Amino acid sequence: MNKYLAEYIGTFILVFAGTSAIVVNDISSGVISHLGVSAVFGLAVISVIYTFGDISGAHINPAVTLGFWFAKRFPGREVLPYIISQSAGAVTASVVVMLLFPGHETLGATIPSGSNMQSFVLEIILTFILMLTIIHVSTGAKEKGLMAGVAIGGVVAFEAMLGGPVSGASMNPARSLGPALISGQIESLWIYLIAPVTGAFIAILSCRCTREQPCCGPNA
Repeated sequence: MNKYLAEYIGTFILVFAGTSAIVVNDISSGVISHLGVSAVFGLAVISVIYTFGDISGAHINPAVTLGFWFAKRFPGREVLPYIISQSAGAVTASVVVMLLFPGHETLGATIPSGSNMQSFVLEIILTFILMLTIIHVSTGAKEKGLMAGVAIGGVVAFEAMLGGPVSGASMNPARSLGPALISGQIESLWIYLIAPVTGAFIAILSCRCTREQPCCGPNA
């Protein structure tokens, strides 16, 4: 159960820190700023990877878990428990954010600023880049290494800077699920459940085509 608890706590930290930063930025008239919110997400990912990477791999993202499974680096029997743990951590985080900031309408939910299709395509591309980075810096299904955390957190931060104003730059079904369920902002939730998984799978297919050494399988 240690790895499931690690995924629960790790996802809680990511969603609580990131969405709290969004809420605080809103209620403080932009004191944190968009760049600050992006940095919070990236730093949260780095801290979780270095804390739990050697326990669970610090996936903290159902799309990453499914990507590792698609790459044959992660056993199928572990996929559902990981996703449940990640989703539960995200929902718990959003409940805490709601209790702390009961007057906020969205609780940091990811909501398209333009068309649904624009955000859907952008989320696929952003998750593709993120998963491609993860699969290259990870060992097996583990995301812990001397610079792996910095690389992955850096990608999350720059993608949040780029895509945040358009789609919210979720790249993570759990990150979007928690605030959407607790705030009731579920109209566009399908984008953030389907697009990240699609992007992760495309990244694994791309990895298979570009690496001289196989990126898939237990010996990758």
